[in-house]
Parts: sequence; structure tokens; C-alpha cells
Amino acid sequence: MSLDDPKAARDVQEVPDLKGYDANLRAEAAQPTLEVPQGEPTSKCQIIAIYGKGGIGKSFTLANLSHMMAEQGKRVLLIGCDPKSDTTSLLFGGKACPTIIETSTAKKLAGEEVRIGDVCFKRGGVFAMELGGPEVGRGCGGRGIIHGFELLEKLGFHDWDFDYVLLDFLGDVVCGGFGLPIARDMAQKVILVGSNDLQSLYVANNVCSAVEYFRRMGGNVGIAGLVINKDDGSGEAQAFAKAVDIPVLAAIPADDDLRKKSANYQIVGTSAGRWGDLFAGLSEAVAGAPPVHPSPLDQDGLLALFDSKDTGGDVVLEPATDADMRGTKSAPKASLEVIYDEV
Repeated sequence: MSLDDPKAARDVQEVPDLKGYDANLRAEAAQPTLEVPQGEPTSKCQIIAIYGKGGIGKSFTLANLSHMMAEQGKRVLLIGCDPKSDTTSLLFGGKACPTIIETSTAKKLAGEEVRIGDVCFKRGGVFAMELGGPEVGRGCGGRGIIHGFELLEKLGFHDWDFDYVLLDFLGDVVCGGFGLPIARDMAQKVILVGSNDLQSLYVANNVCSAVEYFRRMGGNVGIAGLVINKDDGSGEAQAFAKAVDIPVLAAIPADDDLRKKSANYQIVGTSAGRWGDLFAGLSEAVAGAPPVHPSPLDQDGLLALFDSKDTGGDVVLEPATDADMRGTKSAPKASLEVIYDEV
């Protein structure tokens, strides 16, 4: 577009003073008194973002937690924000839920508007939907998340009447869309799901770092606590929670009954079952846990939670040499001139 175009000229004139904005942002971030509120939520609805490593059991935890909350008389909305679109699979007995992204695309091509009944479904008292995302190599998952929330706002998200809105986010994807609840104060608090393994706690620690980073930028989101899934009793996850100064909300055991029921899309978060008390306790803990400031660990601190033989702590790094990189078929050239091999 040419700058001779009136619209282009107007756009150029409307560019904000980024230097002034950056200075204000830095000054605000330097304030030492930015505290996360510790009292009761000021809003009737608690919007809670759940983060964890892919495959750690967030969907299992959330489906059963939301079902228990609904059984206790709460109005609950569960939103899957994972491109795999599997958050609601357990809740719906394995049946795929049409995603907001694919539904929006199809409706747009047909010249139609998306209605709430096209994307939101209910079972066991829980209302649920999936944002979805692009296929591999066909787009940015983070942009899909942003587009999904924009559509939710058009559908009236801020006017909906729920006691809890649970957002299921991947914690091991670092692009901006997956950080929306933290970066834009969309949630009052964050719950982490992890296990007694280094990778899931690495992700949990990264989320703690993100929360602290945006707190320094003026944000108010805090960590409510950690849910330990597939707990084998080895204690690393409990040690992590203590080290970063967050509570353990529940420890779901590595039990074969849970594994089989989850694989068969059976809800265990019900008072009628063996695991009802566990999820009832988790529901109470989630409702009452205040958002707190975590103290993220550095890499050495995280590795120290584990036996050094399991994390490479006893390995000594041996620097490579120039000769190593060149191999046996090449030698350093004496001149900086380009030397062409003879034909």
C-alpha cells in the first residue's frame, strides 16, 4: 500500500508512542508492591486455567473434577484449549465434540452465523466445548486459541452465568495464545497438573515462571496449587510443590482401576463411585485455594529434586574441538582465500 493513500497516511499517524508506552510498562513492572489478592474472589464466577505437560492427565482430572462440581450443584463450563480437542472426550464417553474452530470455518463458508448450540454441549450437568486448532503444519495453534476466545466473546461469554469456568491449556507450548489466561488476566488463578517425573515438573516450573513474569508486568494471576496425577509415592512432585511454595491440592494415585476406567471413558468423579471422596476433596480445594506467588526454580534447583543418576547430574560435559568438527577428511586452510577443489 502506498503512503500516498489517505488511509495509509492516517494509519501511520495513529501509531502510538511505543517508547513512552515501553517506559511506562517498565516503571510499572519495577513496582515492588504488586500483590496477588488473597481474599475471596470478587467475582461470583471463578475462571481457572489448568496447565500441564501434554499427556499428563489434565483432561482426565478436569472431566472428573467438573462432573463432581456439577454433582455438588455448581454450574460448570469446561473449555478445552488444546489443539488435540480431547478435553471433553472422557465427559462425552469418547465421542468427538465439534470444535469452535472447525464449526466457525464451516459456518463462514456457508454464510451462516455460529450459534451456541453448534459448539456447546452438556452432560451430567457440565457444559463443555472445544476450541480446537489447525492440523499439523497448517497454522498456529496459539492463533487458533485467540480466534476461539474472540468468538466466545461474540457469543456472549461475559454474560454467561457459571460458578466455575475451567480452561484446559497445554503447558509445554510457549507461543502467546496458550498464555492468554496469564498474560491478560483472563483467569483468577492457575492450577498445575504434574507427576513424579522431570518433564512434567519442568513444564509446571515454566508456568510458575510465566506467572511471576506477568505479575511483574502488572498481572494479578497466581498459582492455586498442584494436582499430582499418577502418584507413585516417590515424592518428587511433593518436593517440587514445597520448593516453589505452592500447595498440593490432591494426589491421584497410580491405580490400575483409575487407568482402566479412564481408558474406557468412565467418569470416576461421582459420589456413587469408589473415587468420589477424592474428587470431592479436590473440588473443595480448588474452590477455596487462593492464588499465591510461586518461587520458580532454576534448572539446577529442579534437577536437584531427582536422583542425579536419573537426570545426568553425574555427567561431565566434554567440550568439542575444531578437529572433532572437521573429521578425518578435512584440515584447516592456511589462507582465507576461497580455494576451489580441482576438477
